[in-house]
Amino acid sequence: MNILLVSPKTPDTFWSFKHALRFVSKKASIPPLGLVTIAAMLPRDWQLKLVDLNVERLRDQEVRQADYVFLSAMIVHQESVREILARCAALGKPVIAGGPLFTTGHEAFPDIQHFVLGEAEEVMPQLVADLRSGRLQRVYRADGWPDLTQAPVPRWDLLKLRHYVTMAVQFSRGCPFDCEFCDIIVMNGRVPRTKTPAQLVAELEALRQRGWKDTVFIVDDNFIGDKRRTRELLHALVEWRQRTGTEIGFLTEASVNLADDLELCALMVQAGFKKVFVGIETPSAEALEECRKRQNRNRDLVGAVQTLQRAGLEVMGGFIVGFDSDKHDIFKRQFEFIQRSGVATAMVGLLTALPQTRLWQRLKREGRLETASTGNNTDAALNFKPKLSKEFLVSGYRDLMKKLYEPRHYYQRIRTFLKSHRPSGPRLRFSWADGAAFLKSFWVLGVRDRGRVAYWRLFWSTLLRRPRQFHQAIELAIMGYHFRRVAKAL
Repeated sequence: MNILLVSPKTPDTFWSFKHALRFVSKKASIPPLGLVTIAAMLPRDWQLKLVDLNVERLRDQEVRQADYVFLSAMIVHQESVREILARCAALGKPVIAGGPLFTTGHEAFPDIQHFVLGEAEEVMPQLVADLRSGRLQRVYRADGWPDLTQAPVPRWDLLKLRHYVTMAVQFSRGCPFDCEFCDIIVMNGRVPRTKTPAQLVAELEALRQRGWKDTVFIVDDNFIGDKRRTRELLHALVEWRQRTGTEIGFLTEASVNLADDLELCALMVQAGFKKVFVGIETPSAEALEECRKRQNRNRDLVGAVQTLQRAGLEVMGGFIVGFDSDKHDIFKRQFEFIQRSGVATAMVGLLTALPQTRLWQRLKREGRLETASTGNNTDAALNFKPKLSKEFLVSGYRDLMKKLYEPRHYYQRIRTFLKSHRPSGPRLRFSWADGAAFLKSFWVLGVRDRGRVAYWRLFWSTLLRRPRQFHQAIELAIMGYHFRRVAKAL
């Protein structure tokens, strides 16, 4: 049987890193991990072809040769998904669709013939059997939370690794916290489930054997949801590094209470972790209580960020504006907090009500839902009626984004980070792509960009005073260029 697996094109958002990719001559930031995992659950004698629209075009011939098209998507992919569906329909090919977009909103796609809703591991045997017999059901729905210890090693061989900046693996699913706006607990539950450390090391070793030497994103929504299992994995990663001599580094996502465990931070750094994304959300205690982000309450959030930085981790931060309790000074407070904390990569978005979340349910009860979510919290639009005026929030958000990534403010934020950061842990390799990005930054940021004076000031001050952080400073300068372009387009 011929199966075509298609990953939709990601629009230009924070997470696309489109404008930074050009510096490193890559086409996408991360691969479609869900599809290569699903591919590993299909029979080995089937013919599989994966097309990631972020790195290559989908050709009609590839669709014609397929018996079925497997499509996986997140909410942000809706526009690309509809284009793919139109092409498949025109060529008479049935689609089997799964992923977050369809798990919480498949009713919006009546033209799709078959769905896999929820986590797929436990329904895949039935799907495969029905594909063999030609008796496919319309909906395959996971009843519970599958045991991740049974998950296979993803089919890395289906990817063109050279096109990606980072690879992606997953250790756990689920999060113990209960943030009102988050859909993770809707799709994956509140009890974290993990693979065994040996499983994840096997996935990483398979990547290493295929020649991967760069960063790997452990895409867990909360890497420390189960700290005991996290520690077990980190010890295994340290042993793997020592045994293989790999230069692979890691980044992940974690809750802010990571800052409460310095031993765990040190172990992460020893294992090769360099960055962590933290949902900081807001400096407003009222908003944190409103959205039930209680792990962020009653703590010095700037101090927590700086603790992680001193431990050797670069903190990338998620921030939200548009809570019911937000006052008119929220944009000023967010700006001042971000500048003081030195969170250079500050991903600020307008609050959005994702399908089936408790926020979505509450706003629906209150009659305040207006449109479906686009899944892109940087599109300067709200899908509900806010307490503050919509015009004020949208205008304030655009102004905040432009101000945050204005060169003078952004480069100052990098300096604040570098002062707090204490680089440690294994050194990662300096690749040809890093060298190319370094040279391109001279021209793009040092000559053409209007922030060139601030760039050269950062360049020389870091090179002379903090040479060990020089590579990181230039990388952040390049990332700022991407965010500046995204902010300008709002």
